[in-house]
Amino acid sequence: MVLEKILKEKVVKDIEVNANWDKIQHGFTKGRSCQTNLISFFEKVTDFLDKGNAVDLIYLDFSKAFDTVPRRELLVKLEKMGINMNTERWIRNWLKGRLQQVLLKGELSGWREVTSGVPQGSVLGPILFNLFITDLGTKTGSMLIKFADDTRLGGIANLEKDRDIIQEDLDDPVNWSNSNRMKFNSEKCKVMHLGINNKNFSYKLGTHQLEVTEEEKDLGVLIIG
Repeated sequence: MVLEKILKEKVVKDIEVNANWDKIQHGFTKGRSCQTNLISFFEKVTDFLDKGNAVDLIYLDFSKAFDTVPRRELLVKLEKMGINMNTERWIRNWLKGRLQQVLLKGELSGWREVTSGVPQGSVLGPILFNLFITDLGTKTGSMLIKFADDTRLGGIANLEKDRDIIQEDLDDPVNWSNSNRMKFNSEKCKVMHLGINNKNFSYKLGTHQLEVTEEEKDLGVLIIG
């Protein structure tokens, strides 16, 4: 635990020096929280609605997010972000040699080495996950905000051309997930239509058509469409 805290402080320092913090990430980030995430995003949403616009929100959810981070790609990204070489080597060693067992129908498997993911419940794991997804959404023009692995995207949806913009911006995270070997849980990814004149456009996550939801629990707050 002491080593993790030292590594975390060093990583944070390197990221601050190189100005590589994710500006739309609110999870496990100093000075930010669920509250800042919700306020930042929904101030824009309510402003759009107050002006008579229709708004579509898309909720994205990774499948087993912390467990599926590819470690090789993570270490490459840390190097590109300017993490000190010695710190990166310490992180590599910290991730190595972790073992797990599986209990299935009362039978316990043998020990196998864990080759992907960042340890949940650790001090350093959430920071590493945040850094891995820093480049998620960098090409998106719509509103996009993150809280750890929970990502929310939205925008004005008055016309078909607005829908097309949101769909294009949704395609970007899909392309990111494919190139970074992460998967979205398509069953949990949904769209919410807001505004009295909303035309209820449909959207696709890859080949999967998103299910429409009329209410969503968003970071502990119930949002009703």
